[in-house]
Amino acid sequence: MKSLSALNNSVVLISSYPPRECGIATFSQDLANSLREQHSDSFEVEICALEKGNSSREYPNEVSFVLNSSNKNEYKALAIEINNNSGIKAVLIQHEFGLFGGEYGDYLLHFIDYLKKPLLVTFHTVLPFPDAKRFEVISKIAASSDRIIIMTKHSSRILIDDYTVSPEKISLIPHGTHPIIYEDRNVLKQKFGFENRKIVSTFGLISSNKNIENALESLPAVTEIHSDILYLIIGKTHPEVIKNEGEIYREMLKEKVESLRLQNHVFFINEFLETSELLELLQLSDTYIFTSKDRNQAVSGTFAYAMSAGCPVIATAIPHAKELLSESGGILIDFENPLQLSNALLQLLGNEKLRNQIGMNAIHTSKAFEWKSVSLKYALLLEKYVTKKSLKYNLPAISLEHLERMTHTFGVVQFCKINTPDYSSGYTLDDNARALIAVCMNQERIQNNDNIILIAKYLHFINSCMKENGQFFNYLDSNGLEHEQNDRENLQDSNGRAILALATVVNNRTILPENIAIQAELLLKKAILTVEKMDSPRAIAFSIKGLYFYSIYSNSSIISDLIFQLGSILSKKYYQEKEEGWEWFEDNLTYGNSILPEALLFAHLSTKNIHFKAIAKKTFDFLLDHLFLDGTIKVITNNGWLQKGEIRKMDGGEQPIDVAYTIQSLQLFHLVFQEEHYREKMETAFSWFLGNNHLKQMLYNPKTAGCHDGLEKYNVNLNQGAESTICYLIARLCMEKTRNNKPITESKIGIKKLQTELPTIERTSVQI
Repeated sequence: MKSLSALNNSVVLISSYPPRECGIATFSQDLANSLREQHSDSFEVEICALEKGNSSREYPNEVSFVLNSSNKNEYKALAIEINNNSGIKAVLIQHEFGLFGGEYGDYLLHFIDYLKKPLLVTFHTVLPFPDAKRFEVISKIAASSDRIIIMTKHSSRILIDDYTVSPEKISLIPHGTHPIIYEDRNVLKQKFGFENRKIVSTFGLISSNKNIENALESLPAVTEIHSDILYLIIGKTHPEVIKNEGEIYREMLKEKVESLRLQNHVFFINEFLETSELLELLQLSDTYIFTSKDRNQAVSGTFAYAMSAGCPVIATAIPHAKELLSESGGILIDFENPLQLSNALLQLLGNEKLRNQIGMNAIHTSKAFEWKSVSLKYALLLEKYVTKKSLKYNLPAISLEHLERMTHTFGVVQFCKINTPDYSSGYTLDDNARALIAVCMNQERIQNNDNIILIAKYLHFINSCMKENGQFFNYLDSNGLEHEQNDRENLQDSNGRAILALATVVNNRTILPENIAIQAELLLKKAILTVEKMDSPRAIAFSIKGLYFYSIYSNSSIISDLIFQLGSILSKKYYQEKEEGWEWFEDNLTYGNSILPEALLFAHLSTKNIHFKAIAKKTFDFLLDHLFLDGTIKVITNNGWLQKGEIRKMDGGEQPIDVAYTIQSLQLFHLVFQEEHYREKMETAFSWFLGNNHLKQMLYNPKTAGCHDGLEKYNVNLNQGAESTICYLIARLCMEKTRNNKPITESKIGIKKLQTELPTIERTSVQI
């Protein structure tokens, strides 16, 4: 038995825990791991594992204490130890009937009576119509808790109606699921040897409450029509069942398989599978069956996992199923009704289009249940009791995996279907220019040949988009041919991005092969000749930034004069539009806004024109006032730009590109003005990708290393396309420097002296 550690700002999670095999143990490990991965800079998570009797199990290092739940005296000892440990700030209990000793687990009350730290309790099951003793136990736990967490609205209603718990004390946080790399179902079937079969599956620790016999009884009618059906029963028998009655239930199921002549249609996988293998089996399943005898079962993580895998679910109508499957995410059946189950199977197995539709609906629904999003909701509750400061978000590891996956024959393709690249979607100069910038940034971080290969490919793509006159077209089809869409759109912004990307390569010439830097400079010199014809504010801004990077290398007065000329154009636009309460370059705020003040600040760094600097700060601070609200960033929605004099719309439509641009600009403004709030806003903005947004859902997918395409009013756009993924990567690389106290150095961007004075802006002071 170990003692609890003397860690600062720690929370003790009391629960069953692996290697003990039970659903609560797996849940708790997933929750604890996710909290550590996301928020270890805010607090630590220690585990108190529950055992019935004295156990010889070897627990992992995070388990600091093992409580014999059958020994009433140990509850008091644990409470006293927690009270005496100043580093422990709160306790989080996972409550399930049967985990704690005594009648209805009333030994737990002995712990609660002595505990003097904040207490949060997750009720996995809430039973209605309590008798006097159960009412007493649950009511005392609830009364002593600072916060009660439940997983369904139904459980909340029972606590309020049957146990008189105050609604203000209850938080609804769903059961977690794992993020998934979605793969082709037929490919997975071949991998497991199930090709040419329609797969139906069930998983979980086996016990009679699972009512698997009903599922077996439903199959004969189905096999008459679908002779290729194979039912996978995945999971070991529950350890407590083994202890009390052995394998009686499993043997009964095997006998039923034989009596129903289903030997060729049922396959038992008698293992407690690794999560990765389990998720693959769920992905290859054409349908998932959840059956139960327990009418009071509140929650099942099993069909939540199946939904996250995009598997159409047929479920006994427990409260959890009713709430999750109500939006065309599956089919509900009555308790112990094999006929309904047969009809549901026939409906799904006979209609591939319906299966795909329900599976996609299930993925959309379950996106909100990924463990990182679930643990964030726990962390936001714990924040009040443990840190008493704003929650910190750990930075995910930097990975180019999804970018590499999307990089095809000619360059990076535009779109994905969820995480699978859609190679038919073609290519854009925009995406490949952004990708070139991102990989150059990564080469600065860690120099390797993988970066060089990608840089060469993206540079070659830009070269293939250049016309004889030095301008670029933006769209290539899947065959690498110029797309007719180029004739219908203004491509100035794309040309500006290309100039910035080429200049980024030149600016990093010391860490790149000479031939790459030379090619980039040749293209850049030709492209610069087109800049004076630009009138799009963003195209001008991208060009200023690119020209600034090039000027560091070239030290050309011609380039400096061009930067001044372009900066003057932006300044003129500002003076034309500014009025009381509106410090901006246009009569609206649209997309990519922060590049405009950022470009003027770069123009100042090149020309030392203090008026560029003053306009840059006024406009950037004006923009930030509209973006940072209630502790998060909320970029201008593409569902409706903010017009001068109008009220801003807040109806979703937030895109990663705008968040990434803002982070880049904040980094520069922090360096130049040395104002801490800019750095703090960088942290806030980046946390948007990690769940600090109005949906409290992650936009970055750590499993795929891709970023979802947008944040809507009610859901996340599931697709992980090139723009969003590259913009996330750029933002992440910016944060790497900031978190490691390695901002862009003065020598890197050519700053000789940081001027902090802000002169009064006079319209006549800027020459146009």
